[in-house]
Parts: sequence; C-alpha cells; structure tokens
Amino acid sequence: MNCEDKKLSDSSKNSNKYILEKQVGHLLRRAHQRHTWIFQKRIGDRSLTPVQFAALVKLNVLGEVSQNQLGRNTAMDASTMQGVIKRLASRGLIERKADPNDRRRLLLSLSEEGKKVLELAIPSGRIITNSTLSPLSDDEQKTLIALLKKISY
Repeated sequence: MNCEDKKLSDSSKNSNKYILEKQVGHLLRRAHQRHTWIFQKRIGDRSLTPVQFAALVKLNVLGEVSQNQLGRNTAMDASTMQGVIKRLASRGLIERKADPNDRRRLLLSLSEEGKKVLELAIPSGRIITNSTLSPLSDDEQKTLIALLKKISY
C-alpha cells in the first residue's frame, strides 16, 4: 500500500468521526441562514436583500464611488456587485453617471429615493442585528463580533 492509499484508507476510517454539527462552515452557514431569515422577516422593504442593503449603507457612507470601489468596500466580487447595482438602479435607488476623468468607469451614488429607503431600513437593520445576536450575552456578542472580524479580514 503506497502513501496515498494509506491516507485514503485512514480518512475513510475517520469519516464517521466527522461530525457536521461541529464544523465551522456548517455552523456559519446555519448562522447566516438564521440571520437572512430574520432580515427578510423584519426589513421594512420586503424586496431589499441583505447585499443590496449593504451596498446602500456603504454608498451612504462613502458618497460617490466606482462600482469597483463599492465592491471592495462591501466584500462583493465583480459579478455579484454588477447584479446588485443593476437591481438597485432599476428600482431607482442609486444613480449611475460616467466618471468625467475616465469615461469607461461609472460612478455610483444614492438617489433621493435610495436615501429614503435607507433611512427607513437602518432602524430595521439595528433590530435585525439585535435579533440575530439575542441568544448571546453582551460579552458573548462582543466576542463573536471580534472573532468574526478576525477570520473575515
């Protein structure tokens, strides 16, 4: 039996010891599902998704930015960001204009309607965060946020 065969044999013996409920990916996915369910239940604008909300929040903070900059600041890849921008623009929540310094690049900003939607959604966002974290004590909440930041950045 060569080294690779032994590794496969050993891993199959240990496969029944792999407990899904103890795996970080599984737990993060379940936490994400729970948070998304709370978001959809509590957000005022039922057609607003978590990633769209994140994009609006960042646009509000950053002001006028390129799609690329917004994607980097929200940790979204280019194709996801493109879809988010398309949907937000179709709803009139953001404005797009050509960059005067580079005609190939579009600059994004919140529209007046986007500002109104965000103003109504932010209080819900706070409630959503509190609901997601509600099973935890204040100290546990701080620890969870610190740990998530540590593995996310």
